[in-house]
Amino acid sequence: MTRPTDDEIRSAREKRAADFKLHGLPGGKADLTLSEALVLGLLKQGVSVFYTVFGHGSTEVGEVLRIYHEAGLARVYGLRNEIEASHAASALRWITGEKAAVVTSIGPGALQALAASIMPASDGLGVYYLFGDETSEDEGYNMQQIPRREQGGFLKMMSAMGRAYSLHTPLALSSALQAGAVTVDHPYKPSPFYLLMPMNTQAAWLEGFNLDELPEAVAVQSAAAAGDYQSAVEAIMSAKRVIIKAGGGAVGAGDELVTLLELTRGVLVHTPIATGCIPYSHPANMGVGGSKGSLCGNFAMEQADLLIAVGTRAVCQSDCSRTGYPLVKQVININSDPEDALHYNHTLALTGDAASTLRLLNQALAQQPVRSDDTWRTQCTEQKNQWLVLKEVRRQVPTLHDDYWQREVLTQPAAILTALDWAKANAVVSIF
Repeated sequence: MTRPTDDEIRSAREKRAADFKLHGLPGGKADLTLSEALVLGLLKQGVSVFYTVFGHGSTEVGEVLRIYHEAGLARVYGLRNEIEASHAASALRWITGEKAAVVTSIGPGALQALAASIMPASDGLGVYYLFGDETSEDEGYNMQQIPRREQGGFLKMMSAMGRAYSLHTPLALSSALQAGAVTVDHPYKPSPFYLLMPMNTQAAWLEGFNLDELPEAVAVQSAAAAGDYQSAVEAIMSAKRVIIKAGGGAVGAGDELVTLLELTRGVLVHTPIATGCIPYSHPANMGVGGSKGSLCGNFAMEQADLLIAVGTRAVCQSDCSRTGYPLVKQVININSDPEDALHYNHTLALTGDAASTLRLLNQALAQQPVRSDDTWRTQCTEQKNQWLVLKEVRRQVPTLHDDYWQREVLTQPAAILTALDWAKANAVVSIF
């Protein structure tokens, strides 16, 4: 089949978008460009929000998105900066759970977005990144490629940050999107997926492309750990000062954490990303621990003799580079990732979903005699009360004289509180 004219391709795209709007995602075989198949594949996975900074490296994809945006099938936002686009996509995934894609041109713009993607990579957020890339024909240096005579320079760079794929071969699209779906919707470690789009393959003509090959996003749930729960119970019952460290993997397991706290009469500290895993008002919640932690959180970490780590990678700021639990002799680590579960020595690893594993552990603990000694929790509560007093003292002194400015300026606690009060009054989400 001869490739249609540009006008014919545009008309076919408009008709396909209109049919999609009326009847749902098309299936079967179709004649279309790689860029349109890519957009259809992302829509099939539930990716309908696109934060974009278009340039000459992404105009072909941009034209497809224009048509699908006008048809009401995609929401395309043109932004001024790739870092802004990345943060917008990350915030959307974090706050609402909705997936989005960041679309940039080639070269410096893509590098801007790559730099910003360290945020979702670090915080476990699945975001698609669609980057324009140098052509697959290796025609020589241009101003947007890494100035070396090697293939796949940007692919190597993106792969250093996370999983990456190049659409060097147009018919590899289904494999690329399958890799993307598994990455951004990973059951316990979602992360960015970088899809490189060579400028010459974006418009490649796919004759008789089977749209049914485009993969769907399928939710995969980790199961409870098949571990030694009896040994875990014995370690807990023999401990006097139990601390539970909750990380991002414990978000969503609040009820199970509260039950574990009552069964162990322990206390909880959490990482910043797990704020809200249980209410701060809960008497056993000591807040954040680590180098950015509270007085009560760090007191609990310093005095505990048993650590139950739940869904935490134990990064340096959270466990003070493995110095945060000086009196702990035994660790029970609940994590879906085996490497994270074995972060500490002397660990009993329960490798599985946090909530499901906690439920089994709680069932086993419920068969034991009720623990009634609240000495440990009382000690931690006293520290929490001191922390609350300290915060109130800081709040009462909102300004200090600054020698440089030669006037009163807001203290950091007062500035944060001012921002939070405004956000609460205006129903605005705050991300620090």
